Amino acid sequence: MGRFSDFDSYLFHEGTNYEAYKKLGAHIVEENGVIGTNFAVWAPSAKYVALITAPTGWETEIPMERSNGGVWEKFLACVGSGDAYRYVIVGADGVKRYKSDPYSFRMELRPDNASIVFDLNSYEWGDSEYQSRRDNKFVVQRPMSTYEVHLGSWKRNWSANGFLNYRELADQLAEYVTYMGYTHVELMGICEYPFDGSWGYQVTGYFAPTSRYGDPNDFRYLVDKLHQSGVGVILDWVPAHFPKDSFCLEKFDGTPLYEPADPLRAEYPEWGTYAFDHGKPEVRSFLISSAFYWINEFHVDALRVDAVAAMIYASFSRAEWRPNMFGGNINLESRDFLCQLNHEVIEKTTGYLIAEDSSMEWGITSPTYDGGYGFMFKWSMGWMNDVLRYIGKDPIYRQHHHYEMTHCADYAFLENYILSISHDEVVHLKHSLAEKAPGSIMDRLGGLKTFYTYMYTFPGKKLLFMGQEFAMDREWSENREIDWYLCDEFGHRDVMESVRRLNYVYKTHPTLYSDSRNPTIFQWVNAKDYTRNIFAYIRRNPWTYDDAVLVVCNFSPMQYDGYTCGCPMGGKYKRIFSTYDTLPNGGGPRVPEEGPEICSYEGECDGYSHHIAYNLRPFESMILEFPKSKESFQLKQIQAEPAQEVQAKSVQEKPTTKKPATRKKRAALKKKN
Repeated sequence: MGRFSDFDSYLFHEGTNYEAYKKLGAHIVEENGVIGTNFAVWAPSAKYVALITAPTGWETEIPMERSNGGVWEKFLACVGSGDAYRYVIVGADGVKRYKSDPYSFRMELRPDNASIVFDLNSYEWGDSEYQSRRDNKFVVQRPMSTYEVHLGSWKRNWSANGFLNYRELADQLAEYVTYMGYTHVELMGICEYPFDGSWGYQVTGYFAPTSRYGDPNDFRYLVDKLHQSGVGVILDWVPAHFPKDSFCLEKFDGTPLYEPADPLRAEYPEWGTYAFDHGKPEVRSFLISSAFYWINEFHVDALRVDAVAAMIYASFSRAEWRPNMFGGNINLESRDFLCQLNHEVIEKTTGYLIAEDSSMEWGITSPTYDGGYGFMFKWSMGWMNDVLRYIGKDPIYRQHHHYEMTHCADYAFLENYILSISHDEVVHLKHSLAEKAPGSIMDRLGGLKTFYTYMYTFPGKKLLFMGQEFAMDREWSENREIDWYLCDEFGHRDVMESVRRLNYVYKTHPTLYSDSRNPTIFQWVNAKDYTRNIFAYIRRNPWTYDDAVLVVCNFSPMQYDGYTCGCPMGGKYKRIFSTYDTLPNGGGPRVPEEGPEICSYEGECDGYSHHIAYNLRPFESMILEFPKSKESFQLKQIQAEPAQEVQAKSVQEKPTTKKPATRKKRAALKKKN
C-alpha cells in the first residue's frame, strides 16, 4: 500500500497540500516489519518511471508503480540514508530522461546532481527558548537590522573544495553578527543550485540545502547556533523561475509540467530560465510546501521572495507577452498564488515572507483580507535607487539632487519597507559602496558613515550586504573571500565601529524601529538646506516626544561653525551618536566644545520656538536624544511642503536656517563667564 493516500492526492491536486514533502520524495519508513526507503514522484504524463540507485547499481532500472493522481511509488529495503538515486522517466514524448528528485532533501555537490536519501528526523534542536519568543504577528514593531551573507565568500577554506562547513561557519558567523549588533542574518544561495555564478537564484533543489557547505543537519546547526545567539535567520527563496538544466524540473514527464505550456509565458528570456506555472494546483502545492519545509523543518524565521515583479507582470522581460482576461499585464495566476502563499504561511507557521519587489503594485505588504498581497515587508527599491544616485554625486553638485533624498519620505509609509543595500548594488561594474562617492578616501569613508546614519534613522528596517560594514573598497565576487584585512586599517575600522554603534542605538530606541505607517513618526526640521547638503529631522513616538531623537546629517566636506537647528522644546539634548565618536580623540583638532549635551535656547528657527547651535564638522552626522522632562508639550505638527515644491524651489531658495535672535546675548554671557 502506497504512502501517498487518497486524501494526500486530493489536497495535492487542489493546491493545498502544504506538507507534500512528507509523502513525496524519499522517506525512510518501515513496511511489513522491514526498514527501507519509500520513493514517490509526481509524473502524470510519463509512460514509464524507474529508480536507479547507488546500492542497486546505476545500470539497473527498478520500475515504479503508478498510484494516486499520477504519483509513482516504490519501496526499497536495500536503500537507506546517504544513498544516491535518480529517476528514469520515459515521457509522453517518448524521450528517456534522467531526473533528480524535485522533493529531494539532499543532493550531490555540483557538477554531480543525483539526489541523496536523508533522514529528516536525525537532529536534536537546542533553540527552544528562541522558538518560544517567535511570533510573526508582531515583527513590524520589532527591530530588524539584517546582515546579508553569501556563505561561500564570507569566509573561505583554501584547502579541500574551498568552502567551510556550515558548522564551522556557524560559530564564526554567530560571534561576528552578535558583536556587530545585527538582529538577523539573510542567507543567499542555500537552496541547491548547479552554477556558482547564479549565487543561488537558479534553484534545482527546493528542499535541499546546498551540499557546498555540508549536509542538511549541518545547516540546521547553523540556524540553531544563530538562534541560540538571539539572531534571526532569513532565507533567500526563488518561486518565480527555475533553470533549464535537463536533470531538474524542465519537461519533467515529457510535458510542460512545472512550467506553463503557453510559450509566451513559459520563459524569462533575460535570465534564460523557465517560469513556474502558478495557476497549476500541483505547482502551488510544491512551492508552498517548500516554504513550509524551510520554516518548519529548519526553523527559518522568514523567506525573502526573489523576483516578485517578474511574477506579477506578464510582460516582465518579454518582448511578446500574453495579456490577462481583462487585457492587462498582471499575471492573475501568480497574483493569486502569492496571496495564497502569504496567507497560509502567516496563518499556519511561525514564519513570514519578504518581497524583493520593484513593481508599482499597491498593497504588497497589506493583508490579503484587505486586498493586498500579504507580504510582511518589501525591499524599498525606490529608496535604494534615490539615495545611491545622491551619494554618487560630487558634494558640490549634490545641491541639485537634494530632492532625491527628501522625497523618499513621501512614500516611506505606503508599505512596510526594508531599506536594503544588497549584493546587487556592489557587483557587475556598479562599484563598491565606498567607491560610489567621489573624493579622497577619507572623504568617502566619512560620507559613508553619514549615509549609514541617515539609513539607520530613516523609517524602515535595515539591510547591509557583507563587507559594506567595513567599507570594502572593491566589488564583491562570489569567487573570493571578502577583504577582512580592511578591518585592521584605520578608516575602515572606524566605519565598522560606527555601524556597530548605530546598531546599538537603533535597537535601544524604539522610536527608530517602530515603523508604523503613521507619518508622524518622522518629521522634517529642515528639508531644504540644499546649498550645504544638510538634512535635519526628528524621529519620535506618534503621540509624544518620548524617546524622540533629532538627527542632523552633513553630506558636505565643509565645517559649519555655529550651525543652528530648530527644535520643539527647551532643555539639554544629549548627543548619543556622532560619526566622529569612533575616531581617536573625537577626530583630531575639531573636538566639540559642547560635550555630550547641547543646550537649546529660545528663538525661532526652522519654524520651531527653540534651537540648538554647535559646530557641525565635515561629513558629520549626529543623533541627539530629546530632553527628559515630565512636562506636557504641545505637539507641533509641521506640514511639509509637497515634494514637487521642494524640488522646484531647490534651485532658487536660500537655506531656511536662520541665526537665532539671542545669539549675541549668549556670546556676551559666555564672555562674561
